Amino acid sequence: MASVPNSDELIFFVNGRKVIEKNADPEVNLLYYLRKVLYLTGTKYSCGGGGCGACTVMVSRYNPKTKKIHHSPVTACLVPVCSLYGAAVTTVEGVGSIGTRIHPVQERLAKCHGTQCGFCSPGMVMSIYTLLRNHPQPTLEQITKALGGNLCRCTGYRPIVESGKHFCAESTVCGLKGSGKCCMDQEERSFVNRQEQMCTKLYNEDEFQPLDPSQEPIFPPELIRMAEDPNKRRLTFQGERTTWIAPVTLSDLLELKANFPEAPLIMGNTAVGPSIKFRDEFHPIFISPLGLPELYFVDYTDDGVTIGAGCSLAQLNDALHLTVLEQPREKTKTYRALLKHLRTLAGAQIRNMATLGGHVVSRPNFSDLNPILAAGNATINLISKDRQIPLNGHFLERSPEACLKSEEIVLSVYIPHSTQWHFVSGLRLAQRQENAFAIVNAGMSVKFEDGTDTIKDLKMFYGSVGPTVVSASQTCKQLIGRLWDDHMLSDACRWVLEEIHIPPAAEGGMVEYRRTLIISLLFKFYLKVRRGLNKMDPQKFSDIPERFMSALEDFPIKTPQGIQMFQCVDPYQSPQDPVGHPVMHQSAIKHATGEAVFSDDMPPIAQELFLAVTTSTRTHAKIISIDASEALALPGVVDVITAEDVPGDNNHRGEVFYAQNEVICVGQIVCTVAADTYAHAREAAKKVKITYEDVEPRIITIEQALKHNSFFSIEKKVEQGNVEEAFKYVDQIIEGEAHVEGQEHFYMETQTILVIPKQEDREMVLYLGTQFPSHVQEFVAVALNIPRSRIACHVKRTGGGFGGKVTKPAVLAAISAVAANKTGCPIRFILERGDDMLITAGRHPLLGKYKIGFMNNGVIKAADVEYYINGGCTPDESESVTEFIVLKSDNAYYIPNFRCRGRPCKTNLPSNTAFRGYGFPQAAVVVEAYITAVASHCNLSPEEVKEINMYKTINETTYKQTFNPEPLRRCWKECLEKSSFSARKLAAEEFNKKNYWKKRGLAVVPMKFTVGFPVAYYNQAAALVHIYLDGSVLVAHGGCEMGQGLHTKMMQVASRELNIPRSYIHLSETSTVTVPNASFTAASMGTDINGKAVQNACQILMARLQPIIRKNPKGRWEEWVAEAFEESISLSTTGYFKGYQTYMDWEKEKGDPYPYYVYGASCSEVEVDCLTGAHKLLRTDIFMDAAFSINPAVDIGQIEGAFVQGMGFYTIEELKYSPEGVLHSRSPDDYKIPTVTEIPEEFYVTLVHSRNPTAIYSSKGLGEAGMFLGSSVLFAIFDAVTAARKERGLTTTFTLNSPATPEFIRMTCVDQFTDMIPRDDPSTFTPWSIHVS
Repeated sequence: MASVPNSDELIFFVNGRKVIEKNADPEVNLLYYLRKVLYLTGTKYSCGGGGCGACTVMVSRYNPKTKKIHHSPVTACLVPVCSLYGAAVTTVEGVGSIGTRIHPVQERLAKCHGTQCGFCSPGMVMSIYTLLRNHPQPTLEQITKALGGNLCRCTGYRPIVESGKHFCAESTVCGLKGSGKCCMDQEERSFVNRQEQMCTKLYNEDEFQPLDPSQEPIFPPELIRMAEDPNKRRLTFQGERTTWIAPVTLSDLLELKANFPEAPLIMGNTAVGPSIKFRDEFHPIFISPLGLPELYFVDYTDDGVTIGAGCSLAQLNDALHLTVLEQPREKTKTYRALLKHLRTLAGAQIRNMATLGGHVVSRPNFSDLNPILAAGNATINLISKDRQIPLNGHFLERSPEACLKSEEIVLSVYIPHSTQWHFVSGLRLAQRQENAFAIVNAGMSVKFEDGTDTIKDLKMFYGSVGPTVVSASQTCKQLIGRLWDDHMLSDACRWVLEEIHIPPAAEGGMVEYRRTLIISLLFKFYLKVRRGLNKMDPQKFSDIPERFMSALEDFPIKTPQGIQMFQCVDPYQSPQDPVGHPVMHQSAIKHATGEAVFSDDMPPIAQELFLAVTTSTRTHAKIISIDASEALALPGVVDVITAEDVPGDNNHRGEVFYAQNEVICVGQIVCTVAADTYAHAREAAKKVKITYEDVEPRIITIEQALKHNSFFSIEKKVEQGNVEEAFKYVDQIIEGEAHVEGQEHFYMETQTILVIPKQEDREMVLYLGTQFPSHVQEFVAVALNIPRSRIACHVKRTGGGFGGKVTKPAVLAAISAVAANKTGCPIRFILERGDDMLITAGRHPLLGKYKIGFMNNGVIKAADVEYYINGGCTPDESESVTEFIVLKSDNAYYIPNFRCRGRPCKTNLPSNTAFRGYGFPQAAVVVEAYITAVASHCNLSPEEVKEINMYKTINETTYKQTFNPEPLRRCWKECLEKSSFSARKLAAEEFNKKNYWKKRGLAVVPMKFTVGFPVAYYNQAAALVHIYLDGSVLVAHGGCEMGQGLHTKMMQVASRELNIPRSYIHLSETSTVTVPNASFTAASMGTDINGKAVQNACQILMARLQPIIRKNPKGRWEEWVAEAFEESISLSTTGYFKGYQTYMDWEKEKGDPYPYYVYGASCSEVEVDCLTGAHKLLRTDIFMDAAFSINPAVDIGQIEGAFVQGMGFYTIEELKYSPEGVLHSRSPDDYKIPTVTEIPEEFYVTLVHSRNPTAIYSSKGLGEAGMFLGSSVLFAIFDAVTAARKERGLTTTFTLNSPATPEFIRMTCVDQFTDMIPRDDPSTFTPWSIHVS
C-alpha cells in the first residue's frame, strides 16, 4: 500500500467560529465532534443511522463556479468530520438562544406547542430553518417536504407543521379561529349548554416576531477565499486506524483510485457510513472527491440530460424539475417517474447528502431510482478509460462484464428524453409513504411501433425482490411484437412470476405479498400505458374502464390541517390565574434552542468511562464460559463486568441484571465493557467470546407457551350473569380470535444513565431518564447491597417514555452501578438504538379468543373472552398488564352475561413491559372486532351494534364498580354528528361503487378508559415547596417530566394556590433526595396525584401566611414573605396526597379499582389501494371527555400524540422476529413509526366538558386515552377492505388482526393477482419472520 504523509489541518466553521482540527480522524462523525469535542449538545443522538432527523444540522458551502452559497440539511451522525473542510456548519445553538436572541423558527415551534419531550425539537428547528435560508417564503408543500426526514414520537406532528405554516406566503390559519365558531360548522359548537363558549386558539400569533432574512449570520468570507484559491492541494487526514484523502483534480483522483483500488469514494456517506456502523465494514483508506468541480454539473442537450456524479439527489431533483417545466410532456416521462420517487425517497437530509453517482454505483437492491434509470435507457459515463456503460439489467444484477473496474470512476449519468411512443413509469410500495425502503419497487418502460400498440421494446426492473435489482428480461423478450392488451397482460404476469422467483424463506419475509406486488405493479403500469395510448389517439385505442382510473395515481401528500376546540376560561377568572389556559410547555423555548439538558448532555466528568453491552445470541442456553481476554487487551479497555462482580443480589423481583449460568432470550445482557471511549467499549464488547449449550424448550409465541403451559401467574377472571345459560337462548353464536402484535416504544432519547460513585460511604449519584426514580434507587441499592439512602437519583427530563422508562431503567441502572462500583469511576451508559430496541422490548403481543351469543337484532346477550399476552422471559409488569386487560375488557359495552379471563405467557423473548394504555389498546381491539363481526352476521352496520350495546345509564361494571356513562354517550353523539358520519358514509359508498381498485372506509369507536392503579398506595404522592426571601418559589414533586407537560401543570397549580404569577415559580428536577418513595409517573395520573400534593403544600404555606396577609391585605407578595420570615414562620413545607383509595379483590371478582373513567370517541376515514395495500388517512375527528382541562394545549397535544402513536401501532408499526426469537426490527430503517405524511389530512380534536369532583380542579388524566382511539383507523381500513371483498363476491367476515399493514390489506383484498402467485407448502421451509402473538 502506498505510504501516506502526515495529517493536514482540518479547517471549517461552526456557528460562525473557526475550527482548526489538527488531528482529524476519518472515523469521527460530525455528531460526535459537536457533542464531545465542541460540547454543542443541542444536536441529539437518537438512531445513529440518518433515519430519524434528531441530529439535523445545516451545512453551507460556497460554489466558486456559480458564486452562490447553498445551505443543506444533513444528519450529523452520517457526516464524517473530515468531509467538512471549507464548509460552514450551523447547529441549533447557532440559530438562536435564550441568552442572545431566539430565532422566529424556535419561537414559533415553542409557542405553537410543537415540542413535548423536546428531544426531536432541535432537529425540527434545523430542518425548517435550513428551508427558510433557501426559501424565505416557502409553500405548504415545502414545509411538509422539509420535515419528512424528522421523526417525532410525542406530538403527532400537527403543531410542528403548524409552526412552519406561519412562514408561508399563503394564508394558512382558519378564518374563524378564536371566534368560538368553527368554519366547518357555523352553529356554535357547545355541549353542556349554549352558554358554554368554545375556543380554538391555542396560541397568539400576534406575539410572533417577524422573520427577517437580512439578520441571518453571513457565510464566513474566509471560506469563500479558500474555495476560490487557485492553488488548492490534496488534503490528507490521518486517524487512529484510517486515512482520509481528498484529491483536488480528476487526475489526482484517478491516481489515488489506481493506488488504492479497494478504497471507497466518499461523497454523502449515506451508503458507506451505515455499512461501517451497522455491518462492521472496515476501510483503511477513504478517498473523498467532494470538492471536485468536474463532478458537479448539469448538461442539457437536445436529446437528454447529463448529470454529474457528485450532484446530490436534491440537486438531481431540481435539474429534472427544470427539464420537466421546459420540455414537452412526451419527452419527460422518465424524468417525471424519477421525480415521483425522489419525493418520497428517504428524507430531505439524506436527499441532500446522497449523490447520484454513489446511488447508481452502490446498486442497492432496494433502489427507487436505478430501476427507472434502467427502464429509461440511462448511461453511465466513466473516466479512466473514458468509456460508457449502459445502466441496464447486467449492470444492476452485478454481472462481472458490466461492473466498474477498480480504477474506474463514475463521472456522470446521461438520462435520455423519452419519445412519443415510449412510456416510462416508476412504481413502489413501502410500509409508509415517505422515508421508507420499498417493499417492492419497479421501473418499467415500453416502446411501441409508431402509431400502434405493438410492443417494439419492453423493460421491467424490480427492486427488493432479490439480492440485486432484477431485470425480467426473458419475459420482456417473449412479449416483443405482442399487442398491449389483456392477453398480453395475462401472459406477462404468468411469465414474470416464473422468471422472478422469491424463495419462501427470503430475507425480509412477506414473500407471497412481494410476489403479488410484482404483478400488481405490472398491472398498474399496464393501465397507465393503456390510458396514455388512449390520450394519444382515442379513436384507435380504447380507454381503461372509468372504475379503474383511480388505480393510476399514488396517494397525494397533503399538508395536514385541523381545528382544536376546548372550553374557554371563565371571563371572571383572575387574569393572573393560569389554570384552564393553553400555557406553553415550561421548557418549550429551551427545547427549541437546544438548551434543555438531557442526561447525556451533561458535560464529561473526570475519569468517566463508557459502557457497552455484550448480549446473548441464543434464545435459551447454558453459559459454558465467558472469555474476555481479547476484549481486555484492546486499547482503552478498563474492565469487563459480569454477574460475578455484583456485590448484592443479581436477581431482584425476577429481573436478572447480568446473565448467570444461563441465558433466557436473545438480547439478555451477559456482560458489559467499561472503556475510555464508547468506540473502544463497543469494539471490545464484540470481542467477548461466550460459549453456549442450547437448552429446550425455546418458547417464542403465545401458541408455544400455551402448548408448554408456560405462564407467569394464575388466571385472572371477572364474570357477571350466567354465561353458559345465556348461550342457550340466543339466536346466533360466533367464535373467533384476534391477534394483536407488539409495539416498540421508540422514545427519541434511548435509555441513558450517568452513574457517579462518591468517595465516601459508598454513595452513588445517578442522572438518568426514568418514569420511576424510586424503582431505580431500589434496584441499585439491592445490586450494591447498600441502603437506599445512599443512592440519589436525579431526573431533569426524559426524552420520551410511554411506559418504556418505568421498569427498564432500574435494571440498566443496576448494571451501570455495578460497573461504577467495580471500576471506581463514573459510568456513562447510553444504549444505541439497536441495543435499546433489542434489550428493552415493548408492548405485549396479545391473543384474544371470543365466543359471543347475540340476537338477530344485534343485542349481545353473552360473551366469553380469553386473553393471553406474550410477557417475555421475566415477570416485569406482565401480571399487572393482564389484570388491566381483564378489568377493562368490556370497553364501552354492557353485556349482561360476560366472562373474561386473562393470563401472561412466559416465553424466551426479551421481557415486554408497560406501554401507553397498558394492555387496553390491544384488548379493546378484540372487543371492537367481535362487535364488528356481530354487525356483519346481523346485516347491521358496526355503529348500530355499538349503539345498541353501549352503556346508557348509571351502571355497574363486571367487577361491581358504579359509573355514569353520560359523558361517553355525549362524546359518541357529538362524534357522529360533528364528523358528519352518516353523510360521509354514504359518500364513501358512492365512491366505492365508482372505483374498483381503491376503496374508502369509515369507522367510529367509543372508549371507556381508566386512570390510576387498583392498588391504593401506588396512588400516593408528595411535594416539597420552598418560598425564598425574594418571593421566588421552588417546587419539587415526585413526578417525572417526559414531555407530557407535568411540570408545566404543577406550576399552574402552584400559581393558582399561591396567587402569584407563574414567573415567580421554578421547578428544577425530580429527585429521590427531595421527594422520597415517589410512585411511578404513569397510568395517566401524574397531574392527578402530584397536583394534589403540590396543592396541599401550597395551601399549608398560604394558611401560615394568612395572619400576615390579614394584617396587610394590600401588601405585595414579597412583603408578606419577608414579614413571615421575620416572625419566624416556616416558608417551606411538604405536601402530601394519600391517594385514591382503590382496590381489587380478585377472589371475589369485585372492587373499586379506578378513581374515575375517561370517555371518548373517534371517527376516521381512510382510502385504501387494493392493488398495493397502501392506505391514506383522510380525516379524523376526536371527541375526548376532558372534564375541565388545566391546560388545553398540553391535553390536546397528549391526545393528538397518543392518537398518532396508536394509529402507528394499528397500521404500520411491525416488529419482526425470527422463528428462533431474534428481533429483526432494530432501527428506523426496519421499524416504521408514523411520519408527518401519515397523520390525518384533516385532524379535528374537541375537548368535551364534564364534571370530575374526584380529581384536582375537576380535571382528568388524558396521557394515555388517545392511544386506543387510533384504532378508528384500523376499523376504517377493515371497512374499506370489507367493501372490496364484498364487490369481489368474497365473505365479508375475515380475521381482524393488528397491525393492518400494507401486506395485510393487499392479501385480504383477494383478486386475480393474489390467486395467480405460486404458494409454498409451509412444512417445506423456515420463514424469515413469524408473528409472536
